[in-house]
Amino acid sequence: MKHYAETVAFLGQWGRFQQVVFFLLCASIVANGFGAFTLVFLTDTPRHHCRVPDVNLTEDWRNFTIPFEVRGVILPQVEDVSLTDLEQEGCVDGWVYSTDIYQSTVVSEFDLVCGDEWKQPFTSTVYFVGSLMGSFLSGKLSDRFGRKPVLFVTMALQAVCTFLQSYSNSWLLFTILLFISGLGQVSNYVAGLVLGAEILTGHVRVLYSSLGTCFGFAVGYMMLPVFAYFIRDWRNLLLALAVVGAVYLPFWWLIPESPRWLLSHGRVEEAEAIVRKAAKWNKCQAPMEIFADYCTPLKEKYGVFDLLRTSNIRITTLILSFVAFTITTGYFALCYNTPQLHANPYLSCFISAVTELPAYISCWLALRFWPRRLSLIAALLVGAVSLKENILYLSDLPHLSLSLEMLGKYGLTTASSMMNTATGATGTISRLGSCPFVFLGIYFKFLPYIILGTVSLLAALSTFFMPESFQKPLPETIEQMQNSKRYYFGTFHVVSSLSKVLSF
Repeated sequence: MKHYAETVAFLGQWGRFQQVVFFLLCASIVANGFGAFTLVFLTDTPRHHCRVPDVNLTEDWRNFTIPFEVRGVILPQVEDVSLTDLEQEGCVDGWVYSTDIYQSTVVSEFDLVCGDEWKQPFTSTVYFVGSLMGSFLSGKLSDRFGRKPVLFVTMALQAVCTFLQSYSNSWLLFTILLFISGLGQVSNYVAGLVLGAEILTGHVRVLYSSLGTCFGFAVGYMMLPVFAYFIRDWRNLLLALAVVGAVYLPFWWLIPESPRWLLSHGRVEEAEAIVRKAAKWNKCQAPMEIFADYCTPLKEKYGVFDLLRTSNIRITTLILSFVAFTITTGYFALCYNTPQLHANPYLSCFISAVTELPAYISCWLALRFWPRRLSLIAALLVGAVSLKENILYLSDLPHLSLSLEMLGKYGLTTASSMMNTATGATGTISRLGSCPFVFLGIYFKFLPYIILGTVSLLAALSTFFMPESFQKPLPETIEQMQNSKRYYFGTFHVVSSLSKVLSF
């Protein structure tokens, strides 16, 4: 029996057909990069103070009447006069928000401050829960209905929900729509990633999975602070995001369904039609019977628990889940921490986005020339060591702290790109870690770095037990996964592997 890549080898790897699929799918992911971190600006808290009666007050009297409050400690605003013990009342007349940075945000629109301050990080958590559901459902839906339908239906769902969010008249409605938008955002990302990885073959598949999709995501991420700088009203920013997402819907007529998925469902004629069309685009001759030597896998139903049924797949699944959990937690925690890196949140977000470009290039080079396991271990160690070291300089040396945090993000972004193909169930597990860290960064300054650095080291260690996939055919069935060779090692192998990692 021939593998799919061998069967369609006559197409070549980089003809017109592959180029169209490659660039259109990469372009479709730009909207994901734009939308994934919009909450950095939508839910940022502007400077604000209690609204006072409409009287003519000087700035000194305003500060005397409304003393600043930081973490529950009232700071005196008038020399030699302590305001801490004076009787205070809540902001009964509402709040006044600064418009120096934002014209309006969700926080200023719905007054998510003081007693409702918890709603601000909770909003981000709701988005991550939606992403969690999307990671789980996208795999099951695309396995049943196809990669292409799920990709475009969830793209439309995300665009529509984003459009409706811009007209939200309450925080509750905004949050519900945000949940659905998060579900669609992750679902179309996963579907697009899998679709391209199944259509493309050889080095182009590696280029797409490790560099193409990630560059598309990074371009969208870099577009976000530019759009947000010029569109400082949260409603208009969401409308711009909805328009960007809707632009890709006409791609339906240019992007084909995955032939691998069609073959796995016994739809050989449809798969052959797509491959013959590709041969026509690439100006090459297709054989009379393309899949004559291709043995269609038996149509069996698999569920998420089949990943835990046998020891080999169970160990791989658990390790992948833990590593994906660590990487995704660290990646999103650092990305959502960008407003704290610099007084200008637009500059902070852009720096964070630009950091991803060298990370993706490093990932592609590593996957192209280095074993997968050692490459992932090296990236995790860079992230772990940088975050651990950052604890020492977080308060005293802000510029060094910023550099170490960006280096840590570089390592985790590189690892995240390497793990791009670990989707579905492992993607669902990975989203679980993103939720609590939204809160931890607000209330415990050092704790996130301690936890992330520690679990990154553990993830690097556990990666030693992963099966190697470098220069090997992509497993297409549960049975092929079961037959994958695992790497068991003794003391000599550990020392040898660590020396290779350190030299890398």
